[in-house]
Amino acid sequence: MEVLDVIIIGAGPIGMACGIEAKKAGVSYAIFDKGCLVNSIYNYPKGMTFFSTSEKLEIGGVPFISHQPKPNRFEALEYYRRVATTWELSLNLYEKIESIIKESDTFLIKSAKGTYKAKAIIMATGFYDYPYLMGIEGEDLPKVKHYYDEPHPYFGQKLVVVGAANSAVDVALETFRKGAEVIMVIREDKIRESVKYWVRPDIENRIASGEIKAYFNSELTKITESTVEVRTPNGQISLKNDFVLAMTGYKPDFAFLESLGVQFHQDEFHTPIYKEETNETSAANVYIAGVVCGGLITNKWFIENSRVHAELIMKDILTKLGQP
Repeated sequence: MEVLDVIIIGAGPIGMACGIEAKKAGVSYAIFDKGCLVNSIYNYPKGMTFFSTSEKLEIGGVPFISHQPKPNRFEALEYYRRVATTWELSLNLYEKIESIIKESDTFLIKSAKGTYKAKAIIMATGFYDYPYLMGIEGEDLPKVKHYYDEPHPYFGQKLVVVGAANSAVDVALETFRKGAEVIMVIREDKIRESVKYWVRPDIENRIASGEIKAYFNSELTKITESTVEVRTPNGQISLKNDFVLAMTGYKPDFAFLESLGVQFHQDEFHTPIYKEETNETSAANVYIAGVVCGGLITNKWFIENSRVHAELIMKDILTKLGQP
């Protein structure tokens, strides 16, 4: 069996950047993803516009030209397809890694489709595939969604949006303007300060006018086919409801990292231990790249400031392989 120099898990922009650096260095590699190319971006809301300008999303020296300074989801998908084609990246899409076992100086990697060996592992898995669950009865009902794609399905429906950050606010405003009856259920006593400054007045005004109802210092306790139960400062209430959009945030796949022997800081953010100059974790020859480096602080690393991880990692891998 061929032993690859590195296997990269995650075919998002940073995983792709790692693959590009491997190809530039003449290092044997393969990129795996359980979904499609840039799967997280694909699952973003269909009308989403990035916070970053197009040049900050570029990888591999391929120019990203968009119609507006800040590109949308459709343009990003087109761009990263073009990057993958330009660099002829070795991609194993829709191939979930099921286990990785350390064997002396190599790793044995098993997926649903095959078995592979590699000298190093790069985890560039992001965080968007693992939503925070509310842990309440009825959360598994089909009416409950942890992802949002577009407003049309919610026209004329009684919609509960859970959360007070950017995603929840965007969902509440967009669905309200497309004909949904929107109620927000928020644990905090106000909309979060981190909400985009140009959006915050809009949601606050909609709440103040009563166009969007908001229950602050409140949380869902139960979901049924036709209602939601809400604990509020004034007691328990029951609301008629058609859909629940739980915009409660997402987290990295810590269990996978732990299975590789990666250790974590004893902090509230469950931050992986790694060397900042190489991005190698506490587990030898296991590297992390992108947003996963921040643990639960998922707004620390973005495409624009973690592209450099690919170069740091490949430089260290080349050193270990005895290459200049």
